Amino acid sequence: MDYEMDLEPQGPQVTVREAEPYRVDFRLSSVDLAFANSLRRAILAEVNTVALDLVEIESNTSVLPDEMLAHRLGMIPLNSKNCDSDLEYTRECDCEDHCVRCSVTLSLHTRCSQGIMPVYARDLLVQGERMNDQIGDPVITDAEGKGALICKLRKGQEIKLTCLAKKGTAKEHAKWAPTAAVGFEYDPHNNLRHVDYWYEQDAKSEWPISANAEWEPAANPDQPFDYDAEPNTFYIDVESIGNLEPDVIIQQGINVLMKKLATTISELSGEGANGHEDAEMLGAGDPDAYEPPEGIDGNLTSYGNGAASAWGASAQTPYGATPYGQSAYGF
Repeated sequence: MDYEMDLEPQGPQVTVREAEPYRVDFRLSSVDLAFANSLRRAILAEVNTVALDLVEIESNTSVLPDEMLAHRLGMIPLNSKNCDSDLEYTRECDCEDHCVRCSVTLSLHTRCSQGIMPVYARDLLVQGERMNDQIGDPVITDAEGKGALICKLRKGQEIKLTCLAKKGTAKEHAKWAPTAAVGFEYDPHNNLRHVDYWYEQDAKSEWPISANAEWEPAANPDQPFDYDAEPNTFYIDVESIGNLEPDVIIQQGINVLMKKLATTISELSGEGANGHEDAEMLGAGDPDAYEPPEGIDGNLTSYGNGAASAWGASAQTPYGATPYGQSAYGF
């Protein structure tokens, strides 16, 4: 008796094409466009990292204004090892202001004695305890071991400040982004005609085919066009900024999708808490979901009257001033 074997791949297929310390390039196949794009968006905006969120400036005699200095500090990537499991959101922590379970404290104190002195990320020092031995450390990848340039000081100029690093996601602020870029391409030969190239004389010479075209054949021009064809192979290039390893970023992006799907299935099956199904479906149960500030009907919002933000920042900062009623930068 003869048996016909099904050799078609079952489920998503992944082929890692390049792997580097801060970058991974892989081919994802046997999935649809919705899944691949959802993974891309989750990687970009919903993976937890650690970034500087509050800055108290005690002294700043550099040429940079306090606001610009605080902004540059916030964009410095910090090591986020195991922050998803080890660190809590400040808005969910039981402490009054901040504690080791929800934040990491860093300090910077430097003074120029002569000439011009650059201040680098390496000058940011972690103070006190933290949840693991790497979380909160500035990411330093250059050969000189300096890290990102913060500013430059002339003789007699000084910077003295204290910072709090917290956990968050890039959809709250770009400083929590885990990636520098995520490359995403499908159908490099344009077999599905999803792009109509603009050209002056010859589209093939003016629009060179990408290197991903080597991984799949071009459509036979003599074959009739299949209007029902859909893409099922995608080329994804994830470049980390050093706060998380590329494979960890992808795994956490998949975990985000799994949690969202599990919540949706639970609510659609009626297993959610009684009386809260509709609210949960709208994202009320998601700690990252947007909640409009109070007073949306024309009164003062929670930002205008100095209350806590809709993102959950504590109303009382570690330095005794509300983050919106009075500047958290110390001026």
